[in-house]
Amino acid sequence: MTPRVSVLIPAHNEAEYIEDCLEAVFASASLPAGMTAEVLVLANGCTDSTAALARAAVPPQGWQVQVLELPEGGKLGALNAGDAAARGDILIYLDADVLVSSGLIPQIAAALALDAPRYASGRPQVALAQSAVTQAYARLWTRLPFFSSGVPGFGIFAMTRRGRQRWGDWPDIIADDIFARLNFAPQERVQVPAGYSWPMVEGFRNLVKVRRRQNAGVAEVAEKYPQLMQNEDTPRAGAGTAVNLLLRDPAGLLTYAAVSLAVKSPLFASRSRWTRGR
Repeated sequence: MTPRVSVLIPAHNEAEYIEDCLEAVFASASLPAGMTAEVLVLANGCTDSTAALARAAVPPQGWQVQVLELPEGGKLGALNAGDAAARGDILIYLDADVLVSSGLIPQIAAALALDAPRYASGRPQVALAQSAVTQAYARLWTRLPFFSSGVPGFGIFAMTRRGRQRWGDWPDIIADDIFARLNFAPQERVQVPAGYSWPMVEGFRNLVKVRRRQNAGVAEVAEKYPQLMQNEDTPRAGAGTAVNLLLRDPAGLLTYAAVSLAVKSPLFASRSRWTRGR
């Protein structure tokens, strides 16, 4: 039976995470009736055991695993290769360091079981950080409007094959998740109840580097694809929200503000266009 669901996992030197990622995927509850699934691990430019560990994974009944080894690193190239190889008509893009809950993939599959352009994701939960500064930043970040409203889609997002046909190859951009989300109008996006665990980088300097990259990614999409911005429905935090956050979590707000200010400082500039999300 041809897989109806394709889970694509771009992975560059993810030996530390890939086994847990796959284990969480395979722990998913039963897919909707008549559906089978495949996982494509897109090992791009790996110099560690990512590909070997993925090949050693034993999928449950109804699942298949394929490992694509690509000589060059790069997430967008990996996504293009994965799209070309994927056989499902529901495409789920999953970061290798994300852990899905058991109900997430089945719920996404059920939500996208239609012949129309649709986008879906689950409810994000930030994994508990080790450093106090990341814990404080995460507390505040998860209380911002964009996190609790709409369908953010960072870490994992999915779409129907019809939806994926809205563009050709993935463009060489920083924020592939934002680009994908904005190719769908708000009424075409679905957030299912099941959640997933997404890690945040540890330490002040790493938070600044990632935040700088995130800001650059948003600006790049707005500059290169201004027509997509009509689909942006993320609410902005006003003065009232800031006051409320200050009263609820002053340490979190001060940490968040310090990172925001440091983003503009040349002391934290990075020559690399890519900064890992954790």
